[in-house]
Amino acid sequence: MSNLTKSQTPVHDDPGQHEEYMLEPVPWHARRSWWAMFVIWVGFGYVPTGLIVGGQLAGQGGTPGMTFGDALFSIAVGEGLLLVLTFLLGIAAMRTGLNLSLISRISYGKKGMIVPMLIMAMLTLGWFASIVGMVGAIFDVAVGDLTGIIVINGLTLEYVLLCLFWGAVFTWSAWKGIKAIEKISGWAAPFVLVVAIGAAALMISEFGGFGNVISEANTRDGMSYGTGITIMLGAWIAGVIMGVDIFRYAKTKNHVFIGAAACFILTNPLLNIVGYIGSISTGDSNFITWMTTKGALLTALGVILWVLSLWTTNMSELYCNALYVGPAAESAGKRIPRGRIVIVVGAIGTILGSLGFYSYFFADFITVLGAAFVPLAGPILADYFIIRPDEYATANPNDMPPVRWPAIISFLVGAAFGVTTQYWVELPFDFPAGFGALILTFVLHIVLSKAMAHRAEQRQVVSEGFVSPARERIS
Repeated sequence: MSNLTKSQTPVHDDPGQHEEYMLEPVPWHARRSWWAMFVIWVGFGYVPTGLIVGGQLAGQGGTPGMTFGDALFSIAVGEGLLLVLTFLLGIAAMRTGLNLSLISRISYGKKGMIVPMLIMAMLTLGWFASIVGMVGAIFDVAVGDLTGIIVINGLTLEYVLLCLFWGAVFTWSAWKGIKAIEKISGWAAPFVLVVAIGAAALMISEFGGFGNVISEANTRDGMSYGTGITIMLGAWIAGVIMGVDIFRYAKTKNHVFIGAAACFILTNPLLNIVGYIGSISTGDSNFITWMTTKGALLTALGVILWVLSLWTTNMSELYCNALYVGPAAESAGKRIPRGRIVIVVGAIGTILGSLGFYSYFFADFITVLGAAFVPLAGPILADYFIIRPDEYATANPNDMPPVRWPAIISFLVGAAFGVTTQYWVELPFDFPAGFGALILTFVLHIVLSKAMAHRAEQRQVVSEGFVSPARERIS
């Protein structure tokens, strides 16, 4: 009997006793509450890219920007698209109980999913390393260069040591699993939101009022809607796809929407606006940096806020990374315990973060994300809602054919299209490159699936004795 069939027997409620359901669906008795979805996504959504994107829309550093009204429009469209994508993927995760890797086995094939999952593993490793660097940087600003020792590339000893320390803390938290993510997010989320709003009000006051902010904002120009929306998508598309690994714990579609809305209606738009205002009023989109110049009290408050907010995000990055590496390795014939993956990848990410990955690679990293990797979700969405919806209730992902070519081909074409239209050939009407690539991949997957329907690997799989979590709930 496979792990997927065994998991339907409600023996334990603790995800940790099931390797966080890395190789099996989450049964209904192990699902979390709507409040858990809300606080996890508030915490997950609080990542500095929201501030950075706001600064980019404001034209921070003399780069092309846009007026406040245009920025609000770009934020609304970008966050709206992210909300819809997250909700649709979340529904698939909630109904099946499958993580991204196991869902991808149905779309890409048991071995075909290895490539997209390794890509996701690299992306989450990059994010983990970047966030470790962000935490080290804010402590470095607050503490200063006490020793005068430069380790490498202008990085101080304090920065390196702080990165190593916090990287270890984040790794330990991810090793503890979904319950630790829920617990830390639960008490961090309200504090983070209140301080962010308060900091925005103080920055506006210091600049002479909101009218002065708007007057200065109206001088910003040069950035198109398409570029602004693509930046929005690029900053968060990895998080959208990672959402599958969180929403498999949801109980209903309403819980999925609550989680998605917590991120893309509440937390992330707030950060975009605060980052925009900060860039206009202080020249820096990161209000935490501004707080460190306003005395010991605000400095301490800013550092605490920074650590709490990034702690919740980085736990999730590493938690999801193991859910990509583990099933990909299992598909290749190698079983690796989840805890071992978390520790090894966490160590690698911590070292990269301490060596300045955030400072040297982060900006290009999120731009390429938006252009090339959005199409990952295309075959999954097309499969679940159009091509083979019944298979998700009848098929054990372990029984999938090795490769399903429509998904592989459509993803590769979509990724190439995204990069091309982002860097060399712009789409008409400033249409976002990443979203255009997703649409192309979605449509191409449907066309190729119909054209290749006669092939053996395209036939619907029905696994004898398999009971999906959706059917378990009904029974």
